[in-house]
Amino acid sequence: MTEKKEHPSIAQFKEFVKKHPKLISEVRKGDKKWQELFEDWYLLGENDASWQKYREDGAEAESAEDKKSDFMSRMMTAVKNMDANQMNQHLYNMNNTISSIQNLFSTFGLTKGASSGQSKTQSNPFSFRKD
Repeated sequence: MTEKKEHPSIAQFKEFVKKHPKLISEVRKGDKKWQELFEDWYLLGENDASWQKYREDGAEAESAEDKKSDFMSRMMTAVKNMDANQMNQHLYNMNNTISSIQNLFSTFGLTKGASSGQSKTQSNPFSFRKD
């Protein structure tokens, strides 16, 4: 069987598509067709300004914006799924841990400028009330 040799311009177009990966997603979405892209590439050339939005570095700039919005949407989802009673319990435990560490420091005299009498009167720096 004889092998089909592709035209050199097709090989060049394939290299061009590798440099512009967003073209593949445009075709997969159905917005563009390979024939249209090839004709535009052949007529306009590889260095035309219309290809900039399909370059890899353009994708990186957009992905940074996507990461910011993705982070915000994940944070909003986390806030919506948060259990207020559980958060209150965690804050209460953290408060007790901080108080224990402060008492330990005052016992060994590691506090700066604070007397032991002052730390006893302020044993609970964060007052949380249970609902």
